[in-house]
Formats: sequence, C-alpha cells, structure tokens
Amino acid sequence: MNAMAGNSSADENTKIGEDDSPREACGVFGVYAPGQPVAHLTYLGLYALQHRGQESAGMAVSNGDSLTVVKEMGLVSNVFNEQTLATLDGYLAIGQTRYSTTGSSTWRNAQPVYRGFNHVEFALGHNGNLVNTEELAAQSGMLPGTVASDSDLVAELLANEMLSSPEDEQGSGLENALCEVLPRLKGAFSFVLSDRDQIIGVRDPNGLRPLCLGRIDNGWVLASETPALDVIGAHMVREISPGEAVVINNDGCRSFWPFDADLIDPKLCLFEFVYFARPDAFLYGQSVHHARVRMGEFLSKQAPVEADLVMGVPESGIPAAEGYARESCIPYGQGLVKNRYIGRTFIAPTQSMRAAAVRMKLNPLRDTIDGQRIVVVDDSIVRGTTTRAMIHMLREAGAKEVHMRISSPPYRWPCFYGMDTGSRSELLAANLTVDEIREYLNVDTLSYLDLNRLIEATGAVGAGFCSACLTGEYPLDVPVNLTKQLLESQNSTDSFDNNTHLFSKKGEGV
Repeated sequence: MNAMAGNSSADENTKIGEDDSPREACGVFGVYAPGQPVAHLTYLGLYALQHRGQESAGMAVSNGDSLTVVKEMGLVSNVFNEQTLATLDGYLAIGQTRYSTTGSSTWRNAQPVYRGFNHVEFALGHNGNLVNTEELAAQSGMLPGTVASDSDLVAELLANEMLSSPEDEQGSGLENALCEVLPRLKGAFSFVLSDRDQIIGVRDPNGLRPLCLGRIDNGWVLASETPALDVIGAHMVREISPGEAVVINNDGCRSFWPFDADLIDPKLCLFEFVYFARPDAFLYGQSVHHARVRMGEFLSKQAPVEADLVMGVPESGIPAAEGYARESCIPYGQGLVKNRYIGRTFIAPTQSMRAAAVRMKLNPLRDTIDGQRIVVVDDSIVRGTTTRAMIHMLREAGAKEVHMRISSPPYRWPCFYGMDTGSRSELLAANLTVDEIREYLNVDTLSYLDLNRLIEATGAVGAGFCSACLTGEYPLDVPVNLTKQLLESQNSTDSFDNNTHLFSKKGEGV
C-alpha cells in the first residue's frame, strides 16, 4: 500500500457545536469505472455526502497492482486537492466521510480502514455501528487497544479469515472472508470494500443505514445517498436490499446473500427521512424533500395555531415549515439567517460565550420578526440548548408570540446504530414532559408530530423503519456498556504501525 497523510493527530478538545439535531452518521462511496478519473469522481461523491460526517475523510484507489489510501482529519475539501487527486491513478475507488460512533475522532480511526500483508490487501469504509463489538473482540482474543473501532475490528476479522483461507477457485479471498465474517456481526452497517480488482457493497439484514447502486459510463457506483450519484452523472439503478452484498468487477455486477433469510427484516432509520438524508435524496423510492413537506402539512393539521408567520430553522426545518405554511395558509417567511460556513463551534465555557456560539450559526431578521406571532418549525429537539438560545434571540428581536412545532415525535432514547446522541440523561424529552419542555424553551405552545403521521408522511408505510430513538423499541439488543471508547486502550504505550496496520504493545506482536 502507498499511504499518504498529513498531521496524524487530532485536537481532542474540538467538539461538535452545541446542537439540538442528532449528530451525523457517516457517508460511504465506491466507484468501479475503468477509463474514468475515479479519484475525482470519489471526491465529488464524498463532497455530496459531506453532511453525513465532518470529522475526517479518505479514499482508497486501485490501479490493479496496489491500493493507495489517502485519509486525513477534516472536511473533504481540506483533505484533497487537485495535486493529491492527480496522483491517485486507478480504475476503482472507495471513500468515506466520518462521524465517530465507536472509536474516538483521531487520524488512526479515519477511514477507509486498510489491511495489507502477504497476499491480503483491501480497504473498508463503514456507515453504522456494531452492537456486539466487545463480544467479537473477546471471541477473537483481541487485547484492549488491538483495534480502536468497530470498523477496524471488522477489517481485522476479515484479514485473519483471508490469511487462514487463501484465495481459491470458488471466488475472491475477500468475498469468501465476508461470507464467514458478516453473519457474526450485529448492528448497523453499510460497508463499501475494495481490493485491487473489485469493489463490494454490503448492507446489514435490517438495512438500518442506506446504500444505493448507480450506473455510470463503463462502470458502477455505490453510495449512501442518491445525490452522490447525481453529482457525478450516474443514474440510480436501485437501493441495495437489506442483507444483500453486491460485487462489482470486470465481470459486471452481481449479488450474493451472506445472511440467513430469517434475519432479513427491513428497519431503515426513520431519522434518515427526518434529518440525516439530503432533501434531494430518495429513500424507499420516495423523495425526502416531499416527505418533509408532508410532515409539515400533517403537523399543521395536528397542531393548528393562529399566527402571522411560519419560519423554519435552517436548514433541515425549512421543508416542513413550507408544508406547515401551505396547509395552514399562514404566510411563510425567513426569520433566521444561518452562517453556512460554520460547521463546528469552539468550546464555550460561559453562558455569554455559549450565546455567542449560537449567534455564530443563527441570527434573527429583526424587521421580519418584530411584533409578529411566529410559528417556528424544526425537525427535532435532542438536548435543547440551541433551541432555547434561538427562542431567546427571537424574543429579543421582538417576537410577540413563539409557537414551536417539531416534525417528529419527542426524542427520548439514545441511538446505538450509527448516531451519536449521548445518554438518556442528556436527552431533553427523556427527562421532561412536553409541557415542561415548553416552559424550559419559553415558547407559548409546543407540539410534536405523532409517530403514525410521521411514517405516513414518508410515503413508505409498511416498508419497515427503526424508530427506537422515539419509542425505545430497539430491533437489536444493545449491551449496557456500549460506548464510543469501548475498544481503545488507556495504556499510552500502545503503538500503531501505519505501514501494515498491525498493532503491537511495546514491540510485541499481537
């Protein structure tokens, strides 16, 4: 492997800004297209998936002889430039944008994960989160610190399988290894993998995280969301089915099914429709934008109010606000301006600095708000910090009344399948009633969209959803001790060989 990276350390003090929305999942992308500039295509695809993770980005590119991996902390545009992309010559590539759920936010945990030794060479990108990580590590005899994330663990399991079962005439070593390892995994995973000759896409038996297949001139594309296909001129073929694995190589595109049929039970994360997916994406064949507009329409029917103006919280609350305004016949207007260049905010140790941090992201339009009765529409309230500060700003700007409308039910339970929402103690609706939340936020009225109406708004009733964060009904059992740093050793003497990705402790092989 040719490894390329810059600063390999991360600022552990950097935090996601005080935000009421669920923290991002990851985005994965893969392209097999001989004769095409696959590194540039992957860059564009990752750029379209940037909203799914802003901690790190990377790609692995193969020219048939070797894999070259480039990964770094930061946004896609910070990690790659024209000079870097020009050196990545090949005919297939995979990439990933990351938000950490298992494994801390460091260069070591940036993806794609790579393994390369003896006859083994492959890379892996992961969207999701395993729930049996500790069990798998223990069963495999891995010491603490041997692997640092669930994605790294999967790569290690695959590599061990490939080393013990060399390539044979039955199929590629990587494909055979997947058939052995995948049935052992529990949780949410949409994988893209590549060796020197092929890319493979895999979706867990519940399809908790999205993955779709596209067609491009002389090739195929895998992506978390359809806009990543659009941006490179590919057309949507179909969504990868829950429990399906797709192999793309010189022979074309084919599927295999590594999971028992009785495990297949579609449970797409409902918050993909509410918040995560781009509005121009399609899920279950439905437009995400139109679904969000319908959420607002249903919310207006469920919780009408007399008001002068409907406004959405940028960006994800805007489609539902448009729907609310349309159904209620209350004028729609822009009440908040968002600084589009703010992704993260500094740590704010004092109340005044926390208020400044919110104003870095949002600022009210006083001439629109002053003296008005306002309906404020947002997609969710998780911790309540930003929402409370935003309402305070609207009051200061002269809002006569503020009526809060949320296009999803109260967010009461943490997610263990690829979102980082913290513990129940951090979730506002897990600890307060709706009326208590209304008082805490200082709004005149507060209403959440009912679950049944939310599912109806998706246009995919009966397709299968995970709504555990809203109901507490988890499709897969979750261990009590499932934490982000589950696999990471606290021993500072642990070391990491960047060339082989084999871990050791004080030079002793593991």
